Amino acid sequence: MPPKTSVHGTWSTRWAFILAATGSAVGLGNIWKFPYITGENGGGAFVLVYLFCIALIGIPIMMSEIMLGRRGRQSPVNTMHTLAIESGHHPAWKYLGIMGVLAGFLILSYYSVIAGWALEYLTKASSGDFAGQTPDGIKTLFSNFIDDPKHLLLWHTIFMVMTFIVVARGVRGGLEVAVKFLMPALLVLLIILVGYSMNTNGFGEAVEYLFKPDFSSLGWGSVLTAMGHAFFTLSLGMGAIMVYGSYLPKDASISKTTFTIAAADTGVALLAGLAIFPLVIANNLEAGSGPGLIFVTLPLAFGQMPYGTLFGSLFFLLLSFAAWTSAISLLEPAVTWLVENKNMKRVTATMTAGITTWAVGILTVFSFQDGSPIKFPFNFVGEKKENGIFDLLDILTANIMLPVGGILIAVFAGWIMSREASRDELEMGEGNAYKTWRVLTRFIAPALVCIVILQLFGLLDPIFALFAPIIDLFSK
Repeated sequence: MPPKTSVHGTWSTRWAFILAATGSAVGLGNIWKFPYITGENGGGAFVLVYLFCIALIGIPIMMSEIMLGRRGRQSPVNTMHTLAIESGHHPAWKYLGIMGVLAGFLILSYYSVIAGWALEYLTKASSGDFAGQTPDGIKTLFSNFIDDPKHLLLWHTIFMVMTFIVVARGVRGGLEVAVKFLMPALLVLLIILVGYSMNTNGFGEAVEYLFKPDFSSLGWGSVLTAMGHAFFTLSLGMGAIMVYGSYLPKDASISKTTFTIAAADTGVALLAGLAIFPLVIANNLEAGSGPGLIFVTLPLAFGQMPYGTLFGSLFFLLLSFAAWTSAISLLEPAVTWLVENKNMKRVTATMTAGITTWAVGILTVFSFQDGSPIKFPFNFVGEKKENGIFDLLDILTANIMLPVGGILIAVFAGWIMSREASRDELEMGEGNAYKTWRVLTRFIAPALVCIVILQLFGLLDPIFALFAPIIDLFSK
């Protein structure tokens, strides 16, 4: 039988869990990735599809992952092993937990390097380095920075030490204390930036761009990108939400908690769009400028606008806080496994997992330089190019491990776990809410995630080509 409480402790309140899980979900994906993929995919129509996918994919799988975590009360590996045996199935389901822990470990190894960029840009913004810069000058700043491995390694190390400090202090003394400060601070900073953007001449156009759908600019690729991001932004399939769920008190409602987290995560992404796009539009910059939107396009805007040094500093402080709250959740699953299976003290487990993650991250540090020897030629979605460690790890985790993990979580919760056990944890009875969750978890969410995975490898292109005339007809 699963333990009734986690040996690692529990959140003091339901709201502490909501802040922690929201902190895990709100990260670089919301503030760095969501604005630029929205810009690349036409704005409002993409946002609408994204919200639709949050409801059909994100929420049911998050409910499932939290449910499994609270039922098992252990690390993801031991939770899946215990629950499989409880359900009368093979303990090989523990490999789902192993894949989640490994995914979180690999993601953190390169995530920490990118978070280090945010710390570096915080110092640049506060020093006024962006003031009066030309577009070429901003690009040179960025290229010189990422071409300096010693500098990248320094910030990677600083960020990992920040993460060590929080995780080593435990659930209530570390994780809970950190998110109780960081999440309100993050929200306040974001609201201040939105307030500033409201006073620019680009705010009205930005609101229309984000919330007025134009389906003529939406293709299948955009739909699939929205599906994928809806799934990944909630930190699903990487062990973080499962291990956080293991600390959730029994009297907390999983359904209400999940809806609150999903709403908060989505709200932050939309607020980030409202903070960023008015600046882009007001300065006649390119909304669809890709990953460089944050580190190239926005610094140019901050360098040209009134109080740019102040608001640039606030923005990169916000980005650093968001990265920090996600990083602690990525390290936590590996730490809990070491404590449970290797009888390590928490501080020792944190240092062991953290230093190993830091060491793997060094490979990412050296993958950004021109002429780097760490390159891998491989095909992905019909495109052949030289990929560095960063690209390889990002594709392996975000495009393969996380969606596969999400499907398996849904399969276990909907098909393997007994109806009585899931009803007991979700506390929904046999009403329409429970039936809706069950249909979404057993059929809809896995099918949609399968579509994402198949299309990532171009396997659905022939099928989509058959329906292209119909799509074109409705889009006119």
